Amino acid sequence: MTRVDTRRGPTRPTASRRLTDRRSRGAAGWRALARTVLVLAGVLAGSVAGAVPAAAHGADAPAGTDYRTEVTGVFPARPGVTVRAIEAGARLELTNHGDRPVEVMGYSGEPYLRVGPDGTFENVRSPATYLNRTIAGGSVLPPEADPAAAPQWRRVDRAPTVRWHDRRALWREAGPPPEVRAAPDREHRVRDWAIPLRDGDDGAGGPAATEPVEIRGTLDWVPPPDPYPWWVGVTLGLLAVGGLGLLPAGTRAGARALAGLGGLLAAGGLAAGVVIVGRELDAGAGGVGGVLVGLLSGQVWPLLTGLGALAAGGYALARRPAADFVLALAGTCLALFAGVGNVAAFARSVLPAPWPTQSVRVLTAVVLVAGAGAAAAGIFRLRAAAATSGSGGRVDGNDDTDGTDGNDGNDGDAPGAGRGGPAGAGGSTAPEVALGSRG
Repeated sequence: MTRVDTRRGPTRPTASRRLTDRRSRGAAGWRALARTVLVLAGVLAGSVAGAVPAAAHGADAPAGTDYRTEVTGVFPARPGVTVRAIEAGARLELTNHGDRPVEVMGYSGEPYLRVGPDGTFENVRSPATYLNRTIAGGSVLPPEADPAAAPQWRRVDRAPTVRWHDRRALWREAGPPPEVRAAPDREHRVRDWAIPLRDGDDGAGGPAATEPVEIRGTLDWVPPPDPYPWWVGVTLGLLAVGGLGLLPAGTRAGARALAGLGGLLAAGGLAAGVVIVGRELDAGAGGVGGVLVGLLSGQVWPLLTGLGALAAGGYALARRPAADFVLALAGTCLALFAGVGNVAAFARSVLPAPWPTQSVRVLTAVVLVAGAGAAAAGIFRLRAAAATSGSGGRVDGNDDTDGTDGNDGNDGDAPGAGRGGPAGAGGSTAPEVALGSRG
C-alpha cells in the first residue's frame, strides 16, 4: 500500500516573492518621501506669515504702495547735505558730510534729530522720536516727551546718516484723497511737503545759524496696475511647469523634463536674488558690504531659499538620486519665502526697487512660476514613482525588473516551470510526492 508524503522541509522565498518584497519596500519609501514634502510644505506655509515680515526693512517698510514720495532737495542748499526717499518712500535718508551738524525739526518745531561729523543723535524729549518709530505712528508717548523742554541728545549711530519715517512726507489717512476718489485712474499731486532743518552749533559752543532751511518734496498718487493679467500668466505658467511632472520618469521625455525643471528652478533662485538685492539698494545699502549686511540681517530666509533653489536646480540637472524630492522641497520654499512676500508687486504702482517696476513684476512672476511649478512637478513625480513601485511595474513598460523576458517565473527557469519539477499541462507544476510501501 502506498501513501503520499506531504511533509515538506523549510522553503526559501522564491525570486518572484523577493521581487515583490523589494517593490513593496520601494513603494513605501516613495510614499514616505511624498508625505514628507507635503508635511514640510504645510509647515512652511504656516510659518511664512511670521517669517516674511522679518525681511522688511525699517521693521514695517511696505512691499509696495500707490503713493510716490520724492525729494526735490534742500533749500537753500547746504554743502555735504543730501536727502533722498528710500523703501518706496516709507522713510527719508539724510546724510551730512559737511563740517557743521544739521538738525531735523519735529512736528512741534522742536529739535528732533541731529546729524553731523560726530554721528547721529536723537532728542529723547521730542515726541517725534517716538511717533516715528513705526510708519503708522501709533506709539504711546512716554512722560519725558515734551517739545518745550531743552533737548536731551542720545547717540544712535556714529555714521553721519539717519533714516526715519516722517508723516509730513506720507499719506497716513485710511482712504484716498477726494481728488483720487473722483478719478483713481489718473495721476494726482496730493501735496507739496516741507520739513524744516536748522544748522547746529559749530562744535565750539558758537550759536547755530538762524537762516531757515528745509527739505522739500512732493507726494503723488500713482494709479495701480491691473493685477489680473499677471495672475493669469502666473497660473498658466504654473500649470505648464507642473505638468512636466506628469511625464514618465524613465523615458527620454521624462529625463528632459527633469533637466528643464532644474534649469527653471535655478532661474527662479537667481530672480529671487535680484529682487532682494534690489530691496537692499532701495533701502539705502551702499557697496557690496552694505548689501551683504542688509541681506544677512533682514532678508535671511529669501536669501537662503534663493541660494537653495540654485543648488537644487544644479542637483536636478545632474540627475542625482532623490532629485524629485529636492525639487519639491526647494520649489516650495522658493514660492513661499521669495514669492509670496512680493506679490504686492502685481497690484502696487510704487515698489521698493531702484529699477523699473515692470521688471520687478516680471522677476516676481518668474519666482512664483519656478517655485510653485517645480514643487508641483516634484510631487507628481514622487507620487508616480510610488504608484509604479506599488504596482510592481516599471516606468518603461517592462514589468520584470530582473531583466527577463516579461514572464513572472523563477530565475533561469523555463516558462511555466516551477522550481520543484517539470511543468504540467497548462503550465502548472506537479506536487512533490514520496512513494513508499507499507511494511
